[in-house]
Amino acid sequence: MTGVSLSAAAQENDFRTGEILLAQAAGYDPMRPAMPLPGASPRPEGNPEFDGLIDGPGAEDTFYMCSACHSIALVKQQRLSDARWDYLWTWMIEDQGMADPGEELRETILDYLKEHYSSER
Repeated sequence: MTGVSLSAAAQENDFRTGEILLAQAAGYDPMRPAMPLPGASPRPEGNPEFDGLIDGPGAEDTFYMCSACHSIALVKQQRLSDARWDYLWTWMIEDQGMADPGEELRETILDYLKEHYSSER
């Protein structure tokens, strides 16, 4: 590594450190749970039988389909847009090898995710 590259790398590291310090000074804490939008109703308690997924039509199907490959905590933390949930479903089938459960189950699960775990609601 040349002196110029090392200097540039050191400057970049200093810049990032400065950004973190400014964010902390402004009260940003990446470990604090996201705050609901003003006027938003509080999220209902999750069902412990389904690793805390919010009760509703599609919760059970969502639990069994999603937990076959990953933690339900991953699902609950996403808060994706409706379009991103659609994209993610296709990506999991086409690129990750998830079995396609058919249109009816796809619609049930995506409707559930969009209603309870969308960034748009």
